[in-house]
Amino acid sequence: MTQGEVRSYTVNARSTDTFGRVLCNTRNHHFVVDGPVQNGCPGEAITPAELFLTGIAACGVELLQSFAKADQVPLRGVNVEIAGTLDRSNPVRRDVSVFNSVHLRFWLAGVTEAQGAHLIDKFKGR
Repeated sequence: MTQGEVRSYTVNARSTDTFGRVLCNTRNHHFVVDGPVQNGCPGEAITPAELFLTGIAACGVELLQSFAKADQVPLRGVNVEIAGTLDRSNPVRRDVSVFNSVHLRFWLAGVTEAQGAHLIDKFKGR
């Protein structure tokens, strides 16, 4: 796979009979997303903000595994915790909703501190 390879992704989302509940699918995977209870939505399923943060965390795990494999680093495990804060009373921008802060925390198994720092630096460079 070359670095310049173009990748395209398609996801669909549609309303359901329940206010604030969204049926989503990509390829042959189907899942439910609920708006937050603060918007009068069910809030029972994963919310759009949680889904967004999940994508970043999953990307972190996958990329560190890929980097370690390419660099022959003996990474045995990766755990990523991501936390985001959205403060509507103190918006970053008035025209769109943007997280005020997002913090990532990585736990790596099987690598030295230097190897782990190298993998994290490669992730930051993406």
